[in-house]
Amino acid sequence: MEELKNIAANETEQRTVDGVPVQINYVCAGSAPVSDAEIRAYISRGNEQHHGSSVSGLNLQVEGEDVGISYDLTPLPFERIRRITGYLVGTLDRFNDGKRAEEADRVKHSVGCGC
Repeated sequence: MEELKNIAANETEQRTVDGVPVQINYVCAGSAPVSDAEIRAYISRGNEQHHGSSVSGLNLQVEGEDVGISYDLTPLPFERIRRITGYLVGTLDRFNDGKRAEEADRVKHSVGCGC
């Protein structure tokens, strides 16, 4: 269990929790200290609310028992899925030579901008 400490007004604390840098700004004296478990819950909530991104930084503004949260987000890489020779695939690494040749021989279509 983390020990409780006296928080001074305008105190700033920097921490890293589960690899995420966290900045905590305590606005007024006597604000409730933020635990690592609470920070983990904020990170989890941010990841759930921002699909396609992951929390890469967290800024907390603590005023008494109220906490303002802002996230730094990093986009998650995505895997492109396309239909090739009747199969939905992301890459061709599992295709044999015949399927690779079939894909290479396909006519590639482009979409005009209509300008």
